[in-house]
Amino acid sequence: MYITHLKLQNWRNFRDLDISLRERNYLLGPNASGKSNLLDVFRFLRDVSKSQGGGLQKAIADRGGIQKLRCLHARRPPEVRIEVSLAESPDAPPKWRYILAFKPEGKGAQRTLITDEQVWEDGKQLFKRPNKQDSADPIQLTQTQIEQIQLNAKFREIPNHFSETNYLHLVPQLLKYNDRIGGNLIDDDPFGQGFLERVAKCSPKTRESRLRKIESALTLAVPKFKHLRFVKDEITGRPHLEAQYAHHRPNAGWQREEQFSDGTLRLLGLFWSLLENDSLLLLEEPELSLNGSIVKEIPLVIQKVLRDKKKKRQIIISTHSHALLSNPGIDGRGIIILEPVMEGTHARSITAEEETALKCGFSVAEVILPKIRPDGAEQLGFSL
Repeated sequence: MYITHLKLQNWRNFRDLDISLRERNYLLGPNASGKSNLLDVFRFLRDVSKSQGGGLQKAIADRGGIQKLRCLHARRPPEVRIEVSLAESPDAPPKWRYILAFKPEGKGAQRTLITDEQVWEDGKQLFKRPNKQDSADPIQLTQTQIEQIQLNAKFREIPNHFSETNYLHLVPQLLKYNDRIGGNLIDDDPFGQGFLERVAKCSPKTRESRLRKIESALTLAVPKFKHLRFVKDEITGRPHLEAQYAHHRPNAGWQREEQFSDGTLRLLGLFWSLLENDSLLLLEEPELSLNGSIVKEIPLVIQKVLRDKKKKRQIIISTHSHALLSNPGIDGRGIIILEPVMEGTHARSITAEEETALKCGFSVAEVILPKIRPDGAEQLGFSL
């Protein structure tokens, strides 16, 4: 299943947004243009769809309330609106369409209430809210139907797809210094503090298969890298990853994750996420901490992993890396360009002129990046 179309109204940076999506999508834009906020739409739908420990109210609360979600540039209408189309392939007509809109109640309770919720299957509307039951009991409008198992049986494919969305923006320091940092993990552990527990929960056979593939890739990307293994501490029982490097001493010791470089840990998180399942995968700036020659190969790595998997997988990547976007294998149809304007951020696909330039052999980095370069960037060195 693929998300093929997305419409937003009053979502964070975006007063209005209307974009088509492909199997692989690249979000490009200057700093503060809304790349992370656009990725968060899909995380928000994932959180709403959880039947346990989730739902609309928690998803809103976890983001600081509806006032943090509404676009600052929007005055009317007051609601946040999300519309998503899903299909069996990027070029197929939509099988499902889901619409969700909500706004503050505007009374003393200040609850967030649903103003519109619809599900469409093959062009036929299955339901629309608010309905008569909602009018008789308005508190029902605090919950979506996709989060309620007893109500979503006819369209459960939608919440199942949303709830499996995968996001991992591994922060190496959280993994290296996890013992010292301590504390509770954020829901779904987006920054990899509990990455080792995530690896430990995998079945031994699957875990070993994935680690062998990752080991093979790391021997090409990390100098002197030789072996990778999963172990548990004999005393504490805590999971660890250990690596062995080519060394002048044949029996040199194994190093644990706290001794890995930031780049090695970032690659581990990237490779594991690609191999983990077949759900929608959100990658935020995968180029961080990595050598440019490795970054350039990320699109080909993704292509190879997807080709080897039985099921195809949709991936949305935010980046402004010249190295990554210089890869000639990037499909221009998957490029989404974010352009800040006076009232929020505008999103667009490539123009006919840009498409022609790509077909003539120019890379996305050469064609698009100069157009999203911040004005006055060359004066930054003289500003302090």
